[in-house]
Amino acid sequence: MQLQDVLYGITITNLVGKTNREVGVLTFDSRQVASDAVFFAIKGTVSDGHAYINNVLEKGVSVIVCEKIPQEIVEEVTYIQVADSSVALGKMAANFYGNPSSSLQLVGITGTNGKTTIATLLFKLFRELGYKVGLISTVNNHINDQVIPATHTTPNPIALNALLQDMVNAGCDYCFMEVSSHAVVQHRIEGLNFAGGVFSNITHDHLDFHKTFDNYIKAKKAFFDGLGSSSFALTNLDDKNGMVMLQNTKAVKKTYALKQMADFKARIIENSFNGLHLDVDHTEVFFKLVGSFNAYNLLAVYCTALLLDQDQLTVLTALSNLTGAEGRFDYIVSNGIIGIVDYAHTPDAVQNVLSTIQDIRKGTEQVITIIGCGGDRDKTKRPIMAQVACDWSDKVILTSDNPRTENPQTIVEEMEVGVSPTNRRKTLSIIDRREAIKTACHLAKPGDIILLAGKGHEKYQEINGVRHHFDDKEVLMEQLNLVG
Repeated sequence: MQLQDVLYGITITNLVGKTNREVGVLTFDSRQVASDAVFFAIKGTVSDGHAYINNVLEKGVSVIVCEKIPQEIVEEVTYIQVADSSVALGKMAANFYGNPSSSLQLVGITGTNGKTTIATLLFKLFRELGYKVGLISTVNNHINDQVIPATHTTPNPIALNALLQDMVNAGCDYCFMEVSSHAVVQHRIEGLNFAGGVFSNITHDHLDFHKTFDNYIKAKKAFFDGLGSSSFALTNLDDKNGMVMLQNTKAVKKTYALKQMADFKARIIENSFNGLHLDVDHTEVFFKLVGSFNAYNLLAVYCTALLLDQDQLTVLTALSNLTGAEGRFDYIVSNGIIGIVDYAHTPDAVQNVLSTIQDIRKGTEQVITIIGCGGDRDKTKRPIMAQVACDWSDKVILTSDNPRTENPQTIVEEMEVGVSPTNRRKTLSIIDRREAIKTACHLAKPGDIILLAGKGHEKYQEINGVRHHFDDKEVLMEQLNLVG
């Protein structure tokens, strides 16, 4: 492709060299360059791509996109100076792959909790309705029935546009994707054309990256600020920051709620381990998913489908038969003990799951929660996570999650700060996650409920940069069977 075509819509502050030259690949990784590559010098949180310009030039790269042109210019190399290399990367990646987001209906879902469930349910729903559909999510990416492992909630712009192009080539009519706050700030979604955006909720998370809750809110809001007038912006009116998301958007504004009047309204009639009985816009429907948080997720999916011009009754009928995403309130029953595996890794998500269990339980059984916190992530939520677990459980076992490069003992000790003196008697600390699960299963009696929180769908435990196989559901089932 000609460089000048890839540069369409890019604001260039300075240009050295020619633009009528062929380019074959885009990259921001100095280890993956070739003579026909465009190298983007991006200032990251760990390193600055500008420091690698000389390295890539030695490997024969012919085009450099940067925020500062080097003092020494190499003849026959094109230097493109821009205000922000990350923004340029997003737009140029979209151009390079033929702007695939404009060839299908792309809907982005953002929020602290619920993104994966909403995106996955939308994918399943529209497949059920007979469409060809793509999914970009934390668990897996899908192109119709093809499964592609996910490495990030929202991929980098090059991988993202390549994936969208594959979806277009496969004839996809729709794509539903999770949009993380990191992706917005790092401009991974720059250059994409969204048919709509969905906001689930916002609670305490990712402050290791955003530093303040206000910055976190602004990151989510920026996604809606970027939507066009032909798009829709759907928000959860029951979330206190729900309307903040719509303040400056040009998109058509729509709301949903369980607790107040909104464009789309639902009411919980019954909530049990068998599922949810809801009144959705004056139509009673029974769903297979469990919990009030899933009532919001189901409502968001329903609203999105209607905003994409689908028939109400057809949508509700298909949606009533669907199951949720892997590792989201994923429960099993063995020897009379109920085991629940959930990805809940924020204080609010843990409280949502435990409050759902409290709503459903008969009152005589005990709730045993196994919980940890990830290493190299927001440390401020660790004592809060422990406090929430203790406040809503009969017994709590603090354990290791993905310690990454941190000492798991230190992480657990930081969680213990949130355990009040009155809650200490019902709290254990067992660093080894397998032993923690084993202990919970031996403590449980028939009728009791074990919540295994934090890792959900993950099939690994990351320790010092190495991912070891560890599947929460697999270990829980194994230990429950041994107890029997």
